[in-house]
Amino acid sequence: MKYIINQNECGYLMKNGIFIKTLYFGKHRYSRTFGYQVIIEKMDNMVDFEILPIEVLLKDQSFADRILHIKIPEGHIGILRYNGVVQKVLTEPVYLYWNNWKQYEYELLDMRETKMKSEITKSCLAHIPLKYYKKVEIKTGETGILFFDNQIVEELAAGTYYYWTYDKDVLCQVIDLKTKTLEINGQEILTADRIGIRVNLLCTYRVTQAQRMLETIKNLETQLYACAQLVVREYIGSYRLDEILEQKEEISGFIFARLKEVQEEYCVEYLTAGIKDIILPGEIRDIMNTVLIAERKAQANVITRREEVASTRSLLNTAKLMDENKTLYKLKELECLERICMQVGNINVAGGGALLGQLRELMGGGV
Repeated sequence: MKYIINQNECGYLMKNGIFIKTLYFGKHRYSRTFGYQVIIEKMDNMVDFEILPIEVLLKDQSFADRILHIKIPEGHIGILRYNGVVQKVLTEPVYLYWNNWKQYEYELLDMRETKMKSEITKSCLAHIPLKYYKKVEIKTGETGILFFDNQIVEELAAGTYYYWTYDKDVLCQVIDLKTKTLEINGQEILTADRIGIRVNLLCTYRVTQAQRMLETIKNLETQLYACAQLVVREYIGSYRLDEILEQKEEISGFIFARLKEVQEEYCVEYLTAGIKDIILPGEIRDIMNTVLIAERKAQANVITRREEVASTRSLLNTAKLMDENKTLYKLKELECLERICMQVGNINVAGGGALLGQLRELMGGGV
C-alpha cells in the first residue's frame, strides 16, 4: 500500500501491532498483507500519539532528535516558551513537543523553596494557577505578619510578595499602622456626691508593635475600650460634680497621662485622649440652668445700680457747678427751653401779652 507523508507530518510504522520506526515526508509502500500499518500524525505542538507509550517512541533515535522531551520533577512546575514568550505552565510529569518547526524551550520552577524568587516575572505568574502560590499585598501604612504552618516567620513592609504553597500553609495577617479613633460613649459614672452623669471620651492611637500584639492580645479595640473605661471611672468617681465641671481640661490631661502609662501593655501609642462631652441628668440640668439665670440677673442688677450711682453723681456735680456759676445756670435753662420748643409745632397767642412778657423774661433775664 502506498503512503504519502507531507513535510509537516510523520508516520508511525507498525507491524502486527509492534512499533518499528518513524517515517517522514515522502512516498512509502508497505503491504498490509504482511501486517504493516502506517499511522500518520502532524508534527505540530505536542506529540499526540496515545497508542504507544512514550518510552517506546523514544527508542527511535530519529524521533527523539525531533522532539523536546520535558520531565517535571516532584515539587516543580515548568514554564514553556516559544520564541521567548510564555505559552503555558507545565504541571504533568512528562511532555513531548515537536521541536523541528517551532523552537520550544522550558525552565523549571522549584516550589520547595516557599519564598518565590524575584526572577519570576508577572507574565509567568499570569499563567500559573492560584492553587500553586499565594499573593500577599501590603499597602502603605500597613505591615504584614507572615505565617508558615501557623508559625510566625517575619514581618513584611509595604509591597507585593509571592509564596509557593507546595509544602507549607502560607498566611499573612495585615495590621493597619495608621492612626485610629476610639470613641467611648455614654459611660454612666457616679460622682463623689452621688450624682449620675454620662461621659463621652475620644482617643486616637496607632499600633507600634504589630507582631507582639498578635502574640499576646486578642480583640485589641475591645481591650483598649475597657482600659479607657476604667481610667475614666478611676478619676471622675472621686470628685464632686461642680469640681468635675470646673476641671474638665485637667481631667482630660489626667486621662491621657494615665493611658500613656499603660500603652506598652497593649502594643500601641496613644496620640490624644480627652473628654468630649459631659451629659447631666435632666433634673440636675434644670437646677443648674435656674442657678445660671439667677446669677445673670444678679449681675444685671449690680450693673444697673452701678450706672444709677454714676448718673446721680454726675447730676450732683452739675448742680454744684450751676449753683456756683449763674451764667451756667441760665444756659441750662435755655437748653431746657430749646428742648421744649422742639416738641411744639405751632403756638397760637390770643391776648398773649403776659405770655410774651414771660418769654422775654426767660430770654433776657428780666430785661
